[in-house]
Amino acid sequence: MRAGWRAVGVVGRGVAGFGKPVMFDVCERLGVEYTFGLPANAVLQRRSADLLAEAVRGWEETQTPQRLFTGFAYQAGSWPVRRWVIVKAEANAQGTNRRFLVSNRPGASVCPEATYDEYAMRGESENRNKELKCGVGMDRLSDHRFVANLFRMVLHAAALNLLVRLRREIADPPPAPAGEAATLAGTERKRYQNARRRRDPLGEGQPATWRLLLIKVAASVVVSCRRIVVRLSGSWPNQNYFEQVRQHVCRRPAVAHIWTG
Repeated sequence: MRAGWRAVGVVGRGVAGFGKPVMFDVCERLGVEYTFGLPANAVLQRRSADLLAEAVRGWEETQTPQRLFTGFAYQAGSWPVRRWVIVKAEANAQGTNRRFLVSNRPGASVCPEATYDEYAMRGESENRNKELKCGVGMDRLSDHRFVANLFRMVLHAAALNLLVRLRREIADPPPAPAGEAATLAGTERKRYQNARRRRDPLGEGQPATWRLLLIKVAASVVVSCRRIVVRLSGSWPNQNYFEQVRQHVCRRPAVAHIWTG
């Protein structure tokens, strides 16, 4: 990877199953920044007991969900050096939740909450895999010929890339209360994401959302010698979304294709 992309940094993220000394050693030897989940033990629980108690006390006094963070240097018995550990303590109506991370990222000691949220975003790559498999049916590779299945895979990948490009270009998210959506965390982040889904359902919409709002729509198709007219119902509730995408596509400059061969 470094031979091909010399200016690109490599960052590793993984759940507690990957939080092993061998992984820390490999990343540190190769100069890779990492954030891994860390299994709880008696020492970590003892050192974070005050933070958890503070979260519980805040919940009991305000009935507002609490999400607190701290960090400290820690060295397990099997570690040759001390490493930075981040603790998240939550208290709400469902009870308490405490999680531990170990990270060598430069900002981990200064911004524990942001480091934790960035670690949690590792699931976004899994969401993209889910979109490819479930959203556009990538797993429908039922032909007995390899090349035919490969061609199907290419079509599925092209469909997902088209969707990703479209939703990036037409996205119209509401302004974040703090000015930058990336800096939001906890309850504010969830509130903003819910507001965006209501205002901009296509901007981050899954393939199923696009299919429901724009594609699987009853229409009358009239074919003549000069044109094809698609007539949509005047009472269709999603006309504004369709018009938004149509106007954007029509505004795109024409691309000239030159075929050689």
